[in-house]
Amino acid sequence: MNDTSQLSRPLPVDNPLTRAAGIDYPIICGAMFPCSNPELVAAVSEAGGLGILQPVSLTYVHGYEFRLGLRKIKELTAKPVGMNVLTEQSSKTYLERMSRWLEVALEEGIRFFVTSLGNPRWVVDRVAPAGGVVYHDVTQLRFAEKARDGGVDGLIAVNSFAGGHAGDRDAEALFAELADLDLPIVCAGGVGSAEEVARVSSIGYCGVQVGTRFIATHECSAPNEYKQAIVAAEASDIVLTHRITGVPVSVINTTRVAREGTQVGWFTRRLLGHPRGKHWARALLTLRSALQLKRSATRGMSHKDYYQAGKSVAGVDSVESAADIVRRFASAISDPGHLT
Repeated sequence: MNDTSQLSRPLPVDNPLTRAAGIDYPIICGAMFPCSNPELVAAVSEAGGLGILQPVSLTYVHGYEFRLGLRKIKELTAKPVGMNVLTEQSSKTYLERMSRWLEVALEEGIRFFVTSLGNPRWVVDRVAPAGGVVYHDVTQLRFAEKARDGGVDGLIAVNSFAGGHAGDRDAEALFAELADLDLPIVCAGGVGSAEEVARVSSIGYCGVQVGTRFIATHECSAPNEYKQAIVAAEASDIVLTHRITGVPVSVINTTRVAREGTQVGWFTRRLLGHPRGKHWARALLTLRSALQLKRSATRGMSHKDYYQAGKSVAGVDSVESAADIVRRFASAISDPGHLT
């Protein structure tokens, strides 16, 4: 992959995350549905960070057979990439498919995994003997303790400023809650600028997971309308909706969101409140959203669609290259004094 970055390359950062992932900078491009296209994943890794592929996005939205999609990424970069494993057991079929994708990823040389939305123990049990590393998304202490007991190598602390499935605590409060678990902690949420990278690093986080900022890049295949909506939005424009997956998801408050509201209907609410029904409800809502996104891929996105984004939109003022973002953020970690 040709490097078109206009910024000089900072010195590598040596910490638990960079050593575990085999990367230069503790900057993760978080897995995003639908935005984790191969070119974006590869561009972040090529620049020295870690691109995380999202298997449902890779296969369903971007149209790759899973192994061929991994090989496409490997054609674009020889550097490490990671994989997102959704561990929620919504159905036996879904779990079997995710397990197959995990096996293929191991066969293709992937060794860093980010787990989310469920118990990560089965992933740890499979990848640890192969030399794999697992970091788990958490939003509060009780989930982090379960992940630690399941053998994960690190935590990705998803705070209230995150896009996608956001937490309910700010970066400082969540770090304080998790600090005694003796695991590396990555900050996810609100990281849209170099200043914010430097700030969360000073709290004690060993790295950052970034999503929204990487949507507004040249390498991301999201429609330009989506990217420009992120550039134009402020933190106050971000709201939580239950209508995409049944779990609160951060989106830009477009005219569609304002018109439809952010809550599901009464029947779906009842299903989501049922111990077993919630898995079916979430699966059906996600399938509906996936079908809508597939239609959007052919007709182009507009104000009629959901634009997932976090409050880090406040730090995004242009569309630029993924490499420039990685290097600017890396400089903020290795030399925060240059920002003052």
